[in-house]
Amino acid sequence: MKQVKQLWLILLVSVALFSGCRQEAQKETQVAPQPVAREIWTKEQAADWYKQWGWLRGADFIPSTAINQLEMWQAETFDTATINRELGWAEGIGMNSMRVYLHHLAWKVDPEGFKNRMDQYLSIADRHHISTLFVFFDDCWNPTYQPGKQPDPKPGIHNSGWVRDPGDKLHSDTTLMATLEQYVKDVLTRFENDKRIVLWDVYNEPGNSKYGNKSMPLLQAVFKWGREIDPSQPLSAGVWNKELVDLNNYQLANSDVITYHNYSDPADHKQWIDSLRTYGRPLICTEYMARTRGSRFDNIMPMLKQENIGAYNWGLVSGKTNTIFAWSDPRPDGKEPPVWFHDIFRKDGTPYKKEEVAVIKKLTGK
Repeated sequence: MKQVKQLWLILLVSVALFSGCRQEAQKETQVAPQPVAREIWTKEQAADWYKQWGWLRGADFIPSTAINQLEMWQAETFDTATINRELGWAEGIGMNSMRVYLHHLAWKVDPEGFKNRMDQYLSIADRHHISTLFVFFDDCWNPTYQPGKQPDPKPGIHNSGWVRDPGDKLHSDTTLMATLEQYVKDVLTRFENDKRIVLWDVYNEPGNSKYGNKSMPLLQAVFKWGREIDPSQPLSAGVWNKELVDLNNYQLANSDVITYHNYSDPADHKQWIDSLRTYGRPLICTEYMARTRGSRFDNIMPMLKQENIGAYNWGLVSGKTNTIFAWSDPRPDGKEPPVWFHDIFRKDGTPYKKEEVAVIKKLTGK
């Protein structure tokens, strides 16, 4: 009988301990709830935000001494002297904002250093009264990349060393998505209330390089990560190709403000504007100006100003990206083309065309 009582006692103690462990596990689960992603901004929020900036005008910027995003942001090639000098030229013609690409690999190698360099860049730009629009991911140009010394430019080849982010690796490395989430959230957390930043462009040209809908999971994820952090700046991903219907629909339905690319002539560009106006949100053109395609400062920039659309042309200073050469017109001899495709200044700060700079300065009030 005594043994039976002892067995019952042991059983009761075991049940109590199990119950207690279960309750503690439940408590731990309750302590770490899943982050909640905010809703897309209302049209009223977006309109109020846009009013504070006035007319945004600037360029897609990389210093002339960098061939790609890694060479711009890695510690050993982060060139503050060139950044300062070239942003000074931009300020001198009345530009007040720049669109700047990041790269997760530069962050992965040195997270704190990378964020500190971002802060240095922002400080330099701010001294020139220039705000910044940062880009996280990109589906354009070379599919692979590595840290350290970057390749030299290939003569006459447009963006011969530019790299995608995350590129082909996303489709072969199952661990990469977790790294990208940490990267985006770490950067956003550091700069979520930074008044020097206009907007987070979460993904440049998703679906490019024949990825198509393969880019959808990352596009969806980066919007979710951004909304979980909920920075004070808006999130957007620019539409750029009418044929990518699924991606376009998702981008337009999830962007706080509408961004887009157009390198065509004024008639085509105006059709895009009229179509995108139907969404009832502020518009920012984050890429335009390809002279040989009929998109120029004299015929596009005035229209964007009149429509109160942010205007970011591709390229500021001719440099290692080789963007004075057209996409589909390689010149292996490296000789300057008769008409520059992109860019405004030569490396010494003189304009490619004085008449163009005069147009820009007239529009910006300089």
